[in-house]
Amino acid sequence: MRFVYIFILLLSPSLLFAQKTTNELKDNNTTKALKINGDSLKVNPPELIDHSDANLIDSLWVARLRASSLDNDFQYVDPEEEISDTLNSGLSTELLKERLAHLNSTTPFNVEYNSSLERLIKHYLKTRKKSLGILMGRAEYYFPMFEEHLDKYNIPLEIKYLAIVESALRPTARSRVGASGLWQFMYYTGKQFDLEVNSYVDERHDPIRATEAACKFLSQLYNTFNDWDLALAAYNSGPGNVSKAIRRSGGSRNYWNIRHNLPRETAGYLPAFYATLYLMEYADEHSIRPQKFITKRFETDTIVVKHQITFDEINKVLNTDNELLEHLNPQYKLKIIPFVKEKKYTLRLPVNLIGKFVSNEEQIYAYAKEDLAKREKQLPKFQTASDKIRYRVRNGDYLGKIAKRYGVGVSQIKRWNGLRSNNLKIGQRLTIYPKNYKFTSSKSKTTTTKKTTPQPTPTGKYTTYTVKKGDSLWIISKKFPKVSVEQIKNWNNIWSVKSLKPGTKLKIYKS
Repeated sequence: MRFVYIFILLLSPSLLFAQKTTNELKDNNTTKALKINGDSLKVNPPELIDHSDANLIDSLWVARLRASSLDNDFQYVDPEEEISDTLNSGLSTELLKERLAHLNSTTPFNVEYNSSLERLIKHYLKTRKKSLGILMGRAEYYFPMFEEHLDKYNIPLEIKYLAIVESALRPTARSRVGASGLWQFMYYTGKQFDLEVNSYVDERHDPIRATEAACKFLSQLYNTFNDWDLALAAYNSGPGNVSKAIRRSGGSRNYWNIRHNLPRETAGYLPAFYATLYLMEYADEHSIRPQKFITKRFETDTIVVKHQITFDEINKVLNTDNELLEHLNPQYKLKIIPFVKEKKYTLRLPVNLIGKFVSNEEQIYAYAKEDLAKREKQLPKFQTASDKIRYRVRNGDYLGKIAKRYGVGVSQIKRWNGLRSNNLKIGQRLTIYPKNYKFTSSKSKTTTTKKTTPQPTPTGKYTTYTVKKGDSLWIISKKFPKVSVEQIKNWNNIWSVKSLKPGTKLKIYKS
């Protein structure tokens, strides 16, 4: 047994570091009053006792994984060490062409050389070399999980690099238009793939669930276009924009041939992916070396929680800290793991701490319940985000007004509805996913309803107006002083906005 223990320590020196860190973090003043969210408590965390045999099994398995190829992909360097560069300034066009041709022959992507891609690669080498080392460190944590899911859906493993382009491998990354997570899902797209967003949880930030959703989405796009370059372009800008670019390019289905007809962001999206693919595959040749990340994925495991518990409570009983918990559990927005029947919310921890948690579950949950009962300030209620609504644009509406009413952004409404401008038409239907909207009840007061009688069509002089593309009754009414939408409808027997087509002649009487 002593030989086995020494063997473990030789293979896994970081186990000593983990134990040392745990001991150093241990709070010697657990009997003192705790302060969580400003609430003074007198609740002491339980003493945890783990089972030595089970702990030994975990240690042996982690040591075996550490000694395997999973641990030998990269050689770590000190983040402060100056990284030498042997080929940064000496990357010739001929050598780049040769390497890109090799990538093109070994991947399903059209990795063709062009001068813009060369400039982008050299720009990354000049300005982002240290950042690439950080990304490679993060990649060792996320890529094994990505590859497992990509393989499950028969998707090229190189698409793991797409998450670098999307989020720089930051699970809580958020774009200016509201896309979120490692794979940058908008709220609506996330809902399509069962990614839940509520007051406690944003599953777009959950690495596993978001990766599963991304694989499903990418599979659908590939089945639509039967081309991975076009599938990636559609992932960025939507299938509609890609199909329009194909039409405008005379039916060509080669990305490089339709690129000039794609939205500007998408025109740069694939080159960024190709540049990342090249730099990751040829990192050694450019002396790009990964910087050590907080942990490795095979050193962690999950447990399904059986009672609501906060990060603060976990920190107290396991001597962890928020940095570790937020890194391993980025989907929990309030640092609280809720418990909901028929829903499995998990807690990810280092393997050695999982054992302690499982062995002391009853005491840990009892502590969490006692802590919750003694709080002066209760935790926020669990609320699921509202479902979508269909809003009909009314006279006087504009995007800012509608966005404020439903607690969303103008850019979100435009994204949900594929709007390219801020122009709206009366009667137009909008899909909205409200957040803060409250239905206000009408005040109890007596109102007198006036019966309206049809207005007779006036006689006399009138102007003939020809409807143009993009016109609405509201837009037309603004072109004629003291003329209302209802008057135009009555004068021309318009009962539906669908009858307002370009070329239609309207009579506009003088007021």
